[in-house]
Formats: sequence, C-alpha cells, structure tokens
Amino acid sequence: MIHGGDIYRNRIHWDFSVNINPLGIPPRVKEVLRQAVGHCDTYPDPRSEELKSAIAKMVETEAEVLVGNGASELFMAVVHGIQPKKVLIPQPSFFGYTYAARAVGATISSYFMKAENGFRLDWDFLSAMTSDIDVIFLANPNNPVGNPIEKELLEEILKRSRELGIQVVLDECFLDFMEEGEDASYRRYVKDYDHLFVVGAFTKLYAIPGVRLGYLICGKESQREEIEAHLPEWNLSVFAQKAGVAAAKEREFVEVTKSFVAKERQYLGRELERRGMMVYPSSANFLLLYTEVPLYESLKERGWLIRDCSNFPGLCRGYYRIAVRTRKENSMLLKEIDEIQGERKKDGQN
Repeated sequence: MIHGGDIYRNRIHWDFSVNINPLGIPPRVKEVLRQAVGHCDTYPDPRSEELKSAIAKMVETEAEVLVGNGASELFMAVVHGIQPKKVLIPQPSFFGYTYAARAVGATISSYFMKAENGFRLDWDFLSAMTSDIDVIFLANPNNPVGNPIEKELLEEILKRSRELGIQVVLDECFLDFMEEGEDASYRRYVKDYDHLFVVGAFTKLYAIPGVRLGYLICGKESQREEIEAHLPEWNLSVFAQKAGVAAAKEREFVEVTKSFVAKERQYLGRELERRGMMVYPSSANFLLLYTEVPLYESLKERGWLIRDCSNFPGLCRGYYRIAVRTRKENSMLLKEIDEIQGERKKDGQN
C-alpha cells in the first residue's frame, strides 16, 4: 500500500495512518453535507463559481482558482498541462508527485534529504536544480516528516527556478496545521511568481477525505488555462462544492485546530521519545519516528493502523508515521505500544 488509510483490507478499529484533523468535521460543514443530499437530482455548477470565490476570499488571493477532486487530480492536471520531460522531487515525499510524473513519462530526479538533518530540505538542493529540470515538486510542510521549508531557502528556490525556466508546484496541504501557517503560505503571492503553482486541500484540515476537494492557484492565466483543459467537466460533486463553501468560512475552527494539534503533537512526541524512539521535529498533525520495534505489524494485529514508511524513497524498515489524534486516542495508542514493548522484553527482544 503506497498510502495510509487502507482500512478496507485490514480489520482496523483505530486508524493513525491518515493525517486527518482530530477534531473531526466542523458541525456546519457536516450539516451542509446532509443538506446536499437534496441537491443530488441536479448537476453541480460546472464552473464552481461560488466555491472558487469562497476559496479566493479564504486564502486572500486575487488570482483565479482551480478546483479538483482532491489535490491528486490537480497534480495530474499540472503535469498533463506542462508535459515535463524531467521532474525534481526531494525525498522522502508524498508518492502522488511521482505518480503524476510517471503518468506523462517524465524522468524523475530525486534529491535525498538527510536523516542527520531531520530530513529537512537544505541549501544543497539548489545544486540539484539544473537547466534540464522542467518541474519541481515541493511540500511545505513535508509529508511524511512534517517539517517546513526554511523561508529564505524557499525564496532562493523560487528565484533560481525562475532564472532556469523551471515550474514549481508547491504543496501546502498541511500548511494550515502550522501555527505560523498563514504567514508561511505563498497562496497570496502567486502573482509575483508566474512559474509557481500552489496546491491546497480541504481533505486533512476539515476531515473530509471522502468528499475529495482540492484547489490550485497560479498567477499566469495561460498556464492556468492549460491545466484547466486537463480537468474533467463536472469534476466536483454537489457535496464537494457545498462543503467547500461552508468550510472556507471556518476561520475560528482553523485557529482552534492549530492550538489543539500543537499541544497534542508535543505530548505524543515526548511520550514516544520516552519509549526510546527517534521522533523527528514536525509542524504538522503527524510525526515521523524510527524504532527497531516492528510497530506496524504488531499494532495491526491488535486492530491499530499506522503508516509504514519503508516504501518512501530515502527511508527504510523501522520508519513509521503516526497521526496526532485526541489526548484519549493518543494515550490509548501509547498504552498499546507499552504492551508491545513489554511482551518483547519478556521474549528477550529489544
């Protein structure tokens, strides 16, 4: 499985493999989804005008907004619109970038981030930016690590890529979980960078992965039109359109989420470290850790699912990603880990 959330082929009671807001769906969004059932006998707006307007207001941009069936559809539309021959991806990163690049037959160049540097993108990345690169995929913050890109480095990447004629796809799907998220976002500045595409999603923050809703913002009209030409007509359901309009107004919910996640992330990270695990710094709603305990297999046997990260390029067996949930859920997970470690000690294993 190349993603988390595989509850359909496993007997799972608790899913920590997907990074969904632990506060759940905002009540107003949930109510709007219920009401949308009454609109299923009509086609959704093919232009998604109300939704696009709501998103533009939410992210404070004057640029045209594109919407998609999740961020993944937009990544695919970008590569089909640009038709890159060579794509640069820092690793480890979200598999969706590789999947999209392969769909158009692009050669993939990987820049491997270093464990000793916390898998943080460093300034050596600039040397990997050569004139034969057509597109760079970046995530801010990174997935599966959760660390942000240093602002000065990101500025230099955007400057260098413009000079070299490289398009940059900046994935900000987890940025709103960061306490400084709004200040770190480039959604408002795409007009200043006509080679930049900023992608966001409602999936994680508003806990609606089953609805499928993402958005893309770019400053250059001709490029937007090229990407839009590769999106299907009526690619969003009435559920996605109405949920998105409601979610875009949930400013207070976002602020409460940031505070809640920061507190629980600190607690969970500290407790995992106390149990002898290497936990990497994160600003998102998940943690990457390393341990020699076979956590994935042991927890799955007990009905718990975490993300085995051994199939991420640049990682190996022993790396796992765990979502930050509520204090009750986090404590229950820690109790399961205690029992697993206790059983291993009894069997004479580390």
